[in-house]
Amino acid sequence: MSGKEISKAVIRRLPRYYRYLGDLMNQGVERISSGDLSEQMQVTASQIRQDLNNFGGFGQQGYGYNVKNLYEEIGKILGLDRMHYMIIIGAGNLGQALANYNFDKNGFKTIAMFDNNPKFQGSVIRGIPVYMTEELPEFLKNHAVDVAALTLPKQYAAEMANVLADNGIKGIWNFAHTDLDLHLPDGVVVENVHLSESLMQLSYNLEQKHI
Repeated sequence: MSGKEISKAVIRRLPRYYRYLGDLMNQGVERISSGDLSEQMQVTASQIRQDLNNFGGFGQQGYGYNVKNLYEEIGKILGLDRMHYMIIIGAGNLGQALANYNFDKNGFKTIAMFDNNPKFQGSVIRGIPVYMTEELPEFLKNHAVDVAALTLPKQYAAEMANVLADNGIKGIWNFAHTDLDLHLPDGVVVENVHLSESLMQLSYNLEQKHI
């Protein structure tokens, strides 16, 4: 893979390629052309070839793509060829919803949850132990954690994000209703997930359909 910067649009499409290729593997498909893949994904064949050429191409003219090989290569590009250990900050409804989702198949294993509400102390949610927030620094000293999912109210998010960064967390999956990128030191990667914005986009597209 070259050292050139890859556009955010290409990076956003990589998980879709990975998901569709996984489905094709489950269906027993061994190879596929960019044209056939484009029909399934609603992305042009030219776009698929351009995207994959950023990472070496992987296809052969007249043969197409080996589905299993391409799936594995994109998994490596996405860093899914190793297990990432994750914690969830906030054991409320959203935190519990995340705990109930099996991210193991995507290379992420949730090993603990944290909350400051005493009612959660000592509890276990979907096999995941819940600790008090004040126990977080000590936990991070003793466990290798790659990612923290942040499901706190907006007013507490920035402070907690800095606590996480100060204790070695390099990846934050942020569900709080605020962008955290500007509050953190270099080297900490944040993925901001705004559910309300996604819903607004859906609303817009619904309106456009009825104009």
